[in-house]
Amino acid sequence: MTAPAPRPGIMDIRPYIGGESAIEGVSRIIKLSSNEGALGPSPKAMEALRAMAPEMHRYPDGGAEQLRKAIAARYGLDADRIVCGAGSDELLGMLCRSYAGPGDEVLYSAHGFLMYAIAAKSCGATPVTAPEVDLTANVDNLLKAVTPRTRIVFLANPNNPTGTYLPASEVERLRAGLPAHVLLVIDAAYAEFVSRNDYTSGIELVEAGDNTVVCRTFSKMFALGGLRLGWAYGPANVVGVLNRVRNPFNVGSAALAAGLAAFEDTEYADLCKRHNDYWMPWLSERVAALGLTVVPSVGNFILVRFPATPGKDAARADAFLRSKGVIVRAMGAYGLGDCLRFTIGTGEENQVVVDTLTEFVKA
Repeated sequence: MTAPAPRPGIMDIRPYIGGESAIEGVSRIIKLSSNEGALGPSPKAMEALRAMAPEMHRYPDGGAEQLRKAIAARYGLDADRIVCGAGSDELLGMLCRSYAGPGDEVLYSAHGFLMYAIAAKSCGATPVTAPEVDLTANVDNLLKAVTPRTRIVFLANPNNPTGTYLPASEVERLRAGLPAHVLLVIDAAYAEFVSRNDYTSGIELVEAGDNTVVCRTFSKMFALGGLRLGWAYGPANVVGVLNRVRNPFNVGSAALAAGLAAFEDTEYADLCKRHNDYWMPWLSERVAALGLTVVPSVGNFILVRFPATPGKDAARADAFLRSKGVIVRAMGAYGLGDCLRFTIGTGEENQVVVDTLTEFVKA
């Protein structure tokens, strides 16, 4: 018997596996595996979600008009050049489908977000990685990896899972060094957490030409991962393409209502930022004091490297944490098998992490 065959390359995709949320036999779970907002969503977002429930039989606003206008007003952007998606993941996939295909290459740094390879392979393109330096994307290495087949360069800035970033001057140098026909996609999912004077999300590069797009998400700072909402800002030519390939109602009413309320609740967002500004250094310092290597991060997570010592390696640490109900993210899929990634949680959760790691290290 024969069966319908998928397009070449599809079966080469290793499906993305999200952070786990449960452990069999463990009642109390501390989930720190998906970089979700530590304090949860804005109360105003939850109220907006409840308020729209009686209207869920209506189709959503297909153009996300209100949300796009609110985003444009805050950042001084052209609302017509914003497109919303079901999380930034959908937008990344749409960009690949629109600008890359069989015979083309999609380039990103060695420890970049796993979805870049999936998006590339799903449209028949070949994912290509460039070496990082100190777990940070390197402009020279990226430019060396560009070939006549390169169509898209993805730059996660800050990068997940390392937490490192490139300053604005380096991102500008990358754009200047790329051929004009290569699309630079800056994935700024964690931009709201960054407090560095030399960092920008890359909006200024979008304004400077026709070949750069910035993607943002509501899953991290705004803690709306369960609703799937993101947005991209790009030149009119690229946004026109995205609006042609996206589904007509690709963002649901619940996401639009909660997203707008969360975006406008700046007081709550400031609280979440202050929480991360305190607890991320706190957790980094205490984990480092245990003799573990902590990669300096500007996001809402830290990457921790464990020794190769039998019984004290990352795999054993992961198993020990899970035995205590703490779920973090193993990094083998990123080529970082000696590391674990810890999302910044509540104050209590962060203390449990330190106590559990202390017990593991000193056992």
